[in-house]
Amino acid sequence: MRDMAVQKFFVVGGEYADTTFQDIADGGESEVHGPFLEPDAKDFWRSITAKTVDNAMVRYVLKAEEEVNGEIYWVVGGEYADTTFKSPASGKAIQAYGPFHKTDALEYWRSITGKTVDDALVRYDIRENWGDR
Repeated sequence: MRDMAVQKFFVVGGEYADTTFQDIADGGESEVHGPFLEPDAKDFWRSITAKTVDNAMVRYVLKAEEEVNGEIYWVVGGEYADTTFKSPASGKAIQAYGPFHKTDALEYWRSITGKTVDDALVRYDIRENWGDR
C-alpha cells in the first residue's frame, strides 16, 4: 500500500447512458481530472458535482491513481439466463472476484473459466475498477 500522504487521486465520470453508471452516454469516454492530493480531489469533486446536481445521469467519483492507471481488475461473471450474457440466470447473481493486479486477474480468470468451459451459459470477464459499481 502506498503512503497516504503522497497518494494521488483522480476525479472520473461524466454523463452516463443510464443510471447503472456503466457506459458513458453516446459511447464516449469518461472524463479524467487530476491527479490531485486527496483534499484537492475532494474539493474538485465537490465543485464539478455542484454544477451537475440537477442531472441524474451525471456521476463523478474519486479514484486512486492505481485504479485510473488500470492496476485494479476484477473477474466478473457467472451463470446467465441466455447467451446474450446480460442478465443472470434465475436465482443467480453476478459474481465479482478481486481486486487483482492485471496478471493476477488473468491467472484467476483462467482458473475459473477452466472449470466452466463446458457450460455455454457461464461466462466470466476481466473488468477494470468493477468494485466501484
